[in-house]
Amino acid sequence: MKRIILHVDLDCFFAAIEVRDNPLYKGLPLVVGADPKRGKGRGVVSTCSYEAREYGIHSGMPISKAYRLCPDAVFVLPNFDKYLEASEQFFRIIQKYSSVCQEAGIDEGYLDLTGVCADYDESRNIAERIRQEVYDTLDITCSVGCAPTKPFAKIASEHNKPNGITIIEPENVKSFVEDMDITKIPGVGRNTKKYYNEKGIYTIGDLLNTPLPKMLELFGKYGKMIWEIVHGMNNNPVGDFYVRKSIGKSRTFNQDTADIKDVLKTLETLSARIHEYLREHKIFYKTVGITIRFEGFETFTRSKSVPYPIQNEQQAMEIAFGLLREFLNERRKVRLTGIRFSNLQKNETTRQTTLLNYIEV
Repeated sequence: MKRIILHVDLDCFFAAIEVRDNPLYKGLPLVVGADPKRGKGRGVVSTCSYEAREYGIHSGMPISKAYRLCPDAVFVLPNFDKYLEASEQFFRIIQKYSSVCQEAGIDEGYLDLTGVCADYDESRNIAERIRQEVYDTLDITCSVGCAPTKPFAKIASEHNKPNGITIIEPENVKSFVEDMDITKIPGVGRNTKKYYNEKGIYTIGDLLNTPLPKMLELFGKYGKMIWEIVHGMNNNPVGDFYVRKSIGKSRTFNQDTADIKDVLKTLETLSARIHEYLREHKIFYKTVGITIRFEGFETFTRSKSVPYPIQNEQQAMEIAFGLLREFLNERRKVRLTGIRFSNLQKNETTRQTTLLNYIEV
């Protein structure tokens, strides 16, 4: 039986929700992230609309640079409660179409339609129904990809954004992907691309034409994994996904501070927000870690583990303060601080904690 895997991805999710709730933003370059403060703001872009991307703005970019690229853009602060509510509605929709569903993030998910659909024509019908129901319910668009593996399904959903449907049947996979840049492969970013380019590999077709022994020689075990992906040998089942092992938040100060009390107060605030989520979802942790970034961007991380899972704000802050002691005599000012909880434990599967791991704003 041919595998039929669907990947559904909400288009520019945070920005789309803001446009939905503020129709005057429609058609304008919209940036969701930190306050740019006329180009002097700290923090970064969480996401942006397609119109903003035309100016070169993208997720993770310093908000000050985004302002310089497009000072006339609409800049809005994130509203994560609103995004989470929409995300929950989204997953209620797609879970109706298959009992085998995987949440790959707050705004994307996989469905295994093998056994649900007789063929890929039928999968297109389901893709169209999902796209329409998402629009009717949430008033935002999504893009859908269908293919025999999860990586190819994700490539397909990215191919015709926004509001598109792309079907890649097994016999057409090679011809569909061979001319694509290697960054189209999930997990291959700009830094990895440079390394591959140095070895003469630029497209997915180059990977397809490189024998496995050569891939092992050039890139080791990672090369084998990529080789298997592009040859359609990645048969990881829907639902067999990486479980996030940590939850953290960081904050950039409006002005660099030399007052350790400011750092501690910020860590307490971040810890309190995270613990609200941990209590709600009955998640415990064994490791507490801190991040501290000084002026000049030199960054340090420290962590400490306890022998048993805990969920205790006071104990967490005692650990964090102990880790911070190392830096008490530093004369440099602090630009950013953050706290992270890892070695998470919970008996039941939970929604991935994407909202608590967004890039610092």
